[in-house]
Amino acid sequence: MHLGNLSRLSHAQTRSISAENFDGAKGKGGMATEGTGLNASRDLGQGWKVSPSVSIPAKTTFMLANIEGSGAIQQIWMTMFPDKWRRAIVRMYWDGEETPSVEVPAGDFFCNGWCVRCNVSSLAVCVNPAGGFNCYWEMPFRKSARITLENIGEDALTCYYQINYALTDVPDDAAYFHAQWRRSNPLPYKTDHTLLEGVKGQGHYVGTYLAWGVNNNGWWGEGEIKFFMDGDKWPTICGTGTEDYFGGAWNFEHPKGEYGVFSNPYSGLPQVLKPDGLYQSQQRFGLYRWHIADPIRFERDLRVTIQALGWREGRRYLPMQDDIASTAFWYQAEPHAPFPQLPDRDGLEVI
Repeated sequence: MHLGNLSRLSHAQTRSISAENFDGAKGKGGMATEGTGLNASRDLGQGWKVSPSVSIPAKTTFMLANIEGSGAIQQIWMTMFPDKWRRAIVRMYWDGEETPSVEVPAGDFFCNGWCVRCNVSSLAVCVNPAGGFNCYWEMPFRKSARITLENIGEDALTCYYQINYALTDVPDDAAYFHAQWRRSNPLPYKTDHTLLEGVKGQGHYVGTYLAWGVNNNGWWGEGEIKFFMDGDKWPTICGTGTEDYFGGAWNFEHPKGEYGVFSNPYSGLPQVLKPDGLYQSQQRFGLYRWHIADPIRFERDLRVTIQALGWREGRRYLPMQDDIASTAFWYQAEPHAPFPQLPDRDGLEVI
């Protein structure tokens, strides 16, 4: 678990799972005699990067981690080619549950929803050159943890990964990590995009990532984010605009005539994809906001929505019909309500 003070001694046991040690066993790393690096290591043999990655066949699911006992996942590193990022589905299951607590395309989970590499420098997620995905959300479990990666594509997927965790006691009040992906494409006219609904139980909301594709000219971010909790008919928390929620202001415009790309520990607009004059016709954006210092707490239920709102002539609001893919991150007591079914490959695809 998170120590708070690195000088404090602990009896927690550190373990690591990768293609060089599939079950994280103590003293069993680097022993592979076959794997994706077998040919490259043929003159060196065992101990010389024989199994640095896995190849996952099309339409199959690979078990990244299957951990028994109590503890917490503390860091995940992963990389694969960008064209796979919406075709690789990450799922996480805690304590033998049947439905996943995490179900998100790999790219969106690591704040790269557009299958185009983008660096991110934040407390919870770091993406480093060139496409090195890092996650630092703490993920406690009391009996077991299972992480899978499904390849829904038509060809094999090569994945490099490392999952670092601690085997230790988990406090009674520690909640379970959850993440859910949803998409509106296009968002129906005069409706809000729903990030979360149907969440039941006690917990706290800790983060938002949006892959937002704009289908109109002009400014697109006047919409408000709203948090409905514990039976709310009207929201308890209502934002003042999309760029405001993500920590910016005045259309993110800096310098004049340009979007000011930024990435900080708690919020960011790390990605702006501009039209190329030929095939890419709409502007697309990647934004994140972590509620690490200001978690949004709920006792019984939670629903989260956001509006897509631009401008008409005459300074009137324009409800927009954009492509919005959201990943919501939260902690809660189990059991959780089942997630909506993910779309098929066509519904997930970046187009």
